[in-house]
Amino acid sequence: MKQKGFTLDAGQALVELLVAIGIATILLPALLTGFVASREGKAQGRQRADAVAILVEAREAVRIVRDRGWTEFAVNGTFHPVVLGSTWVLSAGGETVSGFTRSIAISDVLRDANGVIVSSGGSVDPSTKQVAITVSWNSPLPSDVSDTFYLTRFTNRIFVQTTKADFTAGTKTNVIVTDTDGGEVTLAAGGRADWCGPNLSITPLDLPKSGVANAITAIEGRVFAGTGENASGISFANIGISNTNPPAAAVLGTFDGYKTNGIFGETNYAYLATDNNFKEIVIINLTSTPYTEVGYFNAPGNGNGNSIFVAGVVGYMTSGNTLYTFDLTSQTGSRPQLGSVTLAATGKEIVVVGQYAYVAIDATNTQLQIIDVSDPRNLAISGTASVSGGKGKDVFVDTSGTRAYLVTETSVAEREFFIIDISTKTGSRPTVGSYDANGMDPKGITVAPGNRAIVVGTGAEEYQVVDISTESVPVRCGGLNIDTGINGVSSVNEGDGDAYSYVITGDSSSELKIIEGGPGGGAVLSGVFESSAFDATMAAMFNRFDPNAILPSQTNITYQVSSADAVMDSCSGVSFSFVGPDGTSNTFFATGSAIPFSATGSYKNPSRCFVYRAYLTSSDSAYAPIFTDITVSYSP
Repeated sequence: MKQKGFTLDAGQALVELLVAIGIATILLPALLTGFVASREGKAQGRQRADAVAILVEAREAVRIVRDRGWTEFAVNGTFHPVVLGSTWVLSAGGETVSGFTRSIAISDVLRDANGVIVSSGGSVDPSTKQVAITVSWNSPLPSDVSDTFYLTRFTNRIFVQTTKADFTAGTKTNVIVTDTDGGEVTLAAGGRADWCGPNLSITPLDLPKSGVANAITAIEGRVFAGTGENASGISFANIGISNTNPPAAAVLGTFDGYKTNGIFGETNYAYLATDNNFKEIVIINLTSTPYTEVGYFNAPGNGNGNSIFVAGVVGYMTSGNTLYTFDLTSQTGSRPQLGSVTLAATGKEIVVVGQYAYVAIDATNTQLQIIDVSDPRNLAISGTASVSGGKGKDVFVDTSGTRAYLVTETSVAEREFFIIDISTKTGSRPTVGSYDANGMDPKGITVAPGNRAIVVGTGAEEYQVVDISTESVPVRCGGLNIDTGINGVSSVNEGDGDAYSYVITGDSSSELKIIEGGPGGGAVLSGVFESSAFDATMAAMFNRFDPNAILPSQTNITYQVSSADAVMDSCSGVSFSFVGPDGTSNTFFATGSAIPFSATGSYKNPSRCFVYRAYLTSSDSAYAPIFTDITVSYSP
């Protein structure tokens, strides 16, 4: 069927055309947009790649500046990198590079008390900076790339002080610089000489008659000597020691009538342990001349007095294998016995410190016994020490009662000098260290200020000085040959700081010899060493210090540090404030540690100048701590 002016085929074609136009209307804008976006995306990608390259360049420039020196780098603000010669520098402000804007923002970093980085509320870390680099552009579309990271002081350097010259340049208060092992600092040890370099320059003293002296003890200004080897000498000599340099010895008075085996002296009285079976202890009055016997102690039986010690109003005597105590509330007449205890064998020497007596035992299996004398009427064996040596001959005990120094008779296969831990009084006490006297047969032992033990005897080298700074390894540091032999030794540290050892020898024309020790003036219990100032030549962060020291029993060293800015481009004349681990002057470091930082105040770290202090202390003048070296790390 036909209609006028319109056919079915024509209508269908028209519909199809309209549909095609509709689809094209929808698709063509999207296709055109895609074509445009594709072209613009490629350009944006190229711009982003260029921006990343510019950012990486800035990041490397910043690291180079940091590596060259923290002071130059660690300035807050906005910067851009500039080539200067063959390196990079940072110039203030941002910059435009090939259509890009580039900036480097450097800012402080805050850390909390645990060292964690925080955004607020912490303390400024002077060794860390935040770096934020941004590169931006506006065409064809605004965009940017950025990188934020942290940089710390990179270079780590050290300085060391360890030589005699290093320490000599410091400030010393009651301490001295020695050169035992390349340079060290220790407490002043008394005297003007060196214990390890003994000499016989002081004039000796000839005791009256020609007996062989074998008993000696000393207090400041006095030496008490007696003879017991034969009957040709005097029983007792009271010797005055002048407080001069050098000291002079003179016999103040004598007493005779007994063979003396042991002696103990005080200002007004002397106590002699004799071979008299009815007066094993004889008490001599020294307040008037001629000296007179005023009292005595007669122990049960018929033994000899071997050794004597007096503490307060109690006398202590060994006779054979028995320790006796007797009453000294008075020195006159027959003194009553208080108590007694049976020893493992003959008691050769006795020392009383505090509530305990220490006896060197003439036996090869138990050479030292410790007796509780807290109740002089009820004595009790508390502890013992068995050493791999011969029979016990003499003992010295420090004032704290924590160390006993024992000598035994010579033994070819064993040692003769032993350091024994008596910090606990009960049971079998251990040996801390030992020393071979190299053929000497020891007769006596004393400990002098400055970690020095003096062992004397007969044969080989008769006067040996032993360095006991490292207790586990005592070593000889000096000695003298006195061929007539030495029968006893005592040491005194005078109130004015002079230190001497007194020995009695077999030399019939000069039995008493005086040897000065030291060095360093008055022996003290505390002192301070302040180092010379170290100049880092630029502001630096002082990171850590690590000291080394030898700490014998009863000693300690603590430390403080300080750093400050230079004055007129010099560390000379700088005023330093010393601090401990909490950054204040109230605390002290016990060992090596990180060094506190402080951005402001009289103590300032980072800074240019650094010093430290070592505080040396001892509870017993026989012992002294030894500061040997220090290493300090810092980052400029």
